[in-house]
Amino acid sequence: MIVGVPSEIKQDEYRVGLIPVGAEELTHHGHRVLVQQGAGCGCGISDDMYRENGAEIVPSAKDIYEQADLIIKVKEPQAGEWPMLREGQLVFTYFHFAADEELTRHVLATGVTAIAYETLKGPKGDLPCLTPMSEVAGRMSVQEGAKFLERPQEGRGILLGGVPGVPPAHIVILGGGVVGKNAAQIAAGFKADVVILDINVDRLRYLQDIMPANVNTMYSDRHNIRDQLILADLVIGGVLIPGARAPKLVSRKDLQVMKPGSVVIDVAIDQGGCLETSQPTTHSKPTYIVDGVVHYCVTNMPGAVGRTSTYALCNVTLPYALQLADRGLDGAFEKYPGLIDAVNMHQRKITNRAVAETFGLAFTPFIAS
Repeated sequence: MIVGVPSEIKQDEYRVGLIPVGAEELTHHGHRVLVQQGAGCGCGISDDMYRENGAEIVPSAKDIYEQADLIIKVKEPQAGEWPMLREGQLVFTYFHFAADEELTRHVLATGVTAIAYETLKGPKGDLPCLTPMSEVAGRMSVQEGAKFLERPQEGRGILLGGVPGVPPAHIVILGGGVVGKNAAQIAAGFKADVVILDINVDRLRYLQDIMPANVNTMYSDRHNIRDQLILADLVIGGVLIPGARAPKLVSRKDLQVMKPGSVVIDVAIDQGGCLETSQPTTHSKPTYIVDGVVHYCVTNMPGAVGRTSTYALCNVTLPYALQLADRGLDGAFEKYPGLIDAVNMHQRKITNRAVAETFGLAFTPFIAS
């Protein structure tokens, strides 16, 4: 099989879909690996490093898309890439279709098989390809929140950990999953006052057991969320419904109870965001203000730490990529049955129920041949 790795063209994206050891493994298995010139530069991987491990360096994305049977990326195909996608091509990347109807309709029309990292299921029902980036984003959310709480960034002028005689910041985390857990661990290390809200009581019990004393848990309902928004200096949105739009937990009206200069980091923005007022932003212009509340809604947060993120992602995606290349789509399911859940589109049909229902489109269950 010919495996293609194009450069990422989303704004402020520095990750790459394959690291040199991946090129070595794929070529060792008899496949050709085409890497676009400069694709790894953003995370410190040179073209020579790919060449030394068996990859061929090609000058343009057009060369990649014209030849490759399997495309390995990081972010969803951008508008400039849509015309280059070919019917029957396997595209293995993050798609987050439910957040973008235009992307959904254009990729559907190309006839590619869209294999989404974010809905691939592991043997325990987990999301192994989403987990590492959720870990990065959860940890980054506190780092970014600390920065934008500073007064020069239009925040309240709050130090997360406070100092003797001055209380620490109050951090509210919506969602106790991978993002929430990692955010809470970092926030706790800053000695902030942290509350995690979730609807899964068993998860709350687990978090209460493993977290330090400055992290508390609370059941997530409208009253508790609103009460916490009144106290919050920093809100981190980390809720997830796999494949579907994130639920809107904070309305425009709710912002009125928040402190001027408080900060919201909406990690769920990839799936549409969990605030009514959330709109996608970029690392170049990461924030905007609504009703005195600073909103940070960067859709590719882990892209800013491209080297860490690339290696963390490729550690988990490579085994699946190898199976897809070695055995094709149907053969790979035998080794990794959870890949079936990753197929969001196939033969111009939407095969993910959540994506189809989001836009009122027809859903066709994917059936392996």
